[in-house]
Amino acid sequence: MMTEAFWKTKRLEDLNPQEWESLCDGCGLCCLNKLEDWDTGEVAFTSVSCRLLDGTTCRCSDYPNRQAIVPDCIQLTPQEVHDITWLPPTCGYRLVRDGEDLYWWHHLISGDPETVHQAGISARGRTVSETEVHVDDFEDYLVDWPLTVGKR
Repeated sequence: MMTEAFWKTKRLEDLNPQEWESLCDGCGLCCLNKLEDWDTGEVAFTSVSCRLLDGTTCRCSDYPNRQAIVPDCIQLTPQEVHDITWLPPTCGYRLVRDGEDLYWWHHLISGDPETVHQAGISARGRTVSETEVHVDDFEDYLVDWPLTVGKR
């Protein structure tokens, strides 16, 4: 008898730590700097990545210590996932939150963490580190691909 995949049967709040971490597809999109319009609340993505994002692997270069190094790094929790409006449409946490299935390229489906990159979903090769761009120039790096790539 085959057991249904945990992300189809459990709420975010019910995931164990291993299941929670495995929902991350390794795209790196949540590690892109975003700009918020103070008047409208609209959030825009930039191609400027967090200083800790490894542009090749799209993983945090110091995940265990990230919040000590980058104080405004957001620790995703079930509550945060429910509250954050800017999660990319391809985000595994967002998909599970919304009762949708994961995409074919998600490593939990494909069995290969490289498929997110092969499918062109990730930030790989598309970013510049925040250490190389002055914060006043972030507006010059606005992009829409994190919100459009992978649309069904």
